Amino acid sequence: MTKALVVAALAPVVLLAAGCDRSAPTPLPDPTAAAAEAPRPPAGPEKLIVAFGDSLYAGYGLKPGESWPARLERALWARGINARVVNAGVSGETTAAARARLAFVLDAQPRKPDLVAVGFGGNDMLRGLPPEQARANLDAILAELGRRGIPALLTGMLAAPNLGADYAAEFNPIFPALAAKHDAALVPFFLEPIVGRDDLLQPDHVHPTAKGIELIVADTVDDVERSLAG
Repeated sequence: MTKALVVAALAPVVLLAAGCDRSAPTPLPDPTAAAAEAPRPPAGPEKLIVAFGDSLYAGYGLKPGESWPARLERALWARGINARVVNAGVSGETTAAARARLAFVLDAQPRKPDLVAVGFGGNDMLRGLPPEQARANLDAILAELGRRGIPALLTGMLAAPNLGADYAAEFNPIFPALAAKHDAALVPFFLEPIVGRDDLLQPDHVHPTAKGIELIVADTVDDVERSLAG
C-alpha cells in the first residue's frame, strides 16, 4: 500500500470525533509537571514492560525519547514506579508478522516481563485484510502471553469509516472481545486522545506528534499502573 493510500485510509479514523461530544479540546499535559519528572527510576524492584506493537509504539517520525514507550516509562517513574519499558515496536507490522515475532521478542528479554502491551491491528485494517485474520492472530498472541503467565494490556484500534459498516462491525469488536476472553486490560481506542486534533498529528495525518504522544501517555498510564498492580 502506498503512503498516500495509507493516509487516506487512516485519516477518517483520527477524525472520528465528529460524532462525539467534544465541546473543547483535551488539554495538553502540564509542561511543568513533565519537567518535574524524575531523571532516573526510583528505588525498588524493577517492573519490566514490553511494548509490543506497530509504528504507534515504535515512534515513527519522532525523535529518540519521544515514543509512547519512552514517555510512558518517564510517566511511571514520576509516579514512583521503577519501570523499564522496552520498545519492541515495528512500523508497518501486521498481526500475522507480530504473531511470528512474539516468541523471539519474549525470549530476548532478561527475564519474564511484568506486563506486555499489545498494539496491533491498524495495518491489517489499512490493508483491508479480513478481520477474522486479525482476530485469530491477536488471539494467538494473547494466548501465548497467558501460557507464559505474562499479564497483557491490549490497545485497540477502530476501522476507518471508508471501509464500510460491515467491515467495522467485524473489526471493532475484536479488541474488547479478546480482552475479555484472555482477562487482559484494555485501552479501547489508542488514538482517542488525539481524535480530531490536526495539531497533534504529523504531516502524514496518521501518526501522533510528540505532544500527541504526551496526551496518549496521560490517557493510558493509569491502565498500565493498574495492570502492574494487578
